[in-house]
Amino acid sequence: MRRAKEFFLVVEDFEDSRFMMRRLLEMAGYNVLEASDGEQAVKIAVEARPVLILMDLSLPKLDGLAATRQIRQKKGLKAVPIVAVSAHDSPESRTEALAAGCDEYVTKPIDFDHLTKVLQRFLSSGGHSRSVH
Repeated sequence: MRRAKEFFLVVEDFEDSRFMMRRLLEMAGYNVLEASDGEQAVKIAVEARPVLILMDLSLPKLDGLAATRQIRQKKGLKAVPIVAVSAHDSPESRTEALAAGCDEYVTKPIDFDHLTKVLQRFLSSGGHSRSVH
């Protein structure tokens, strides 16, 4: 059972994409916080301690890879699953995201059925379940 204060952090600079991810999570019963750039993402993650982060990689101010690296350095956030979300579908992009500290890599346009399965896997495993699809 989910605790009342559990929430996801959706980091996406495009409002429409952020809205769709937020709605998917809300329909599944989760609370959602949002960030539109990497600096906001780090600040919100440190202050609010999400149970999972959906991290766009192409962000203003601080890209998603740099934001992920900073989040991974923060006490209490090393085990928070981070799912990279990117329009780039190359082996190099996937490898770079995993090296930065992401646990999963999904491509845009987002297949919401696949994303739901990814999220369920993390939630049922209680944390890290590193893989790439």
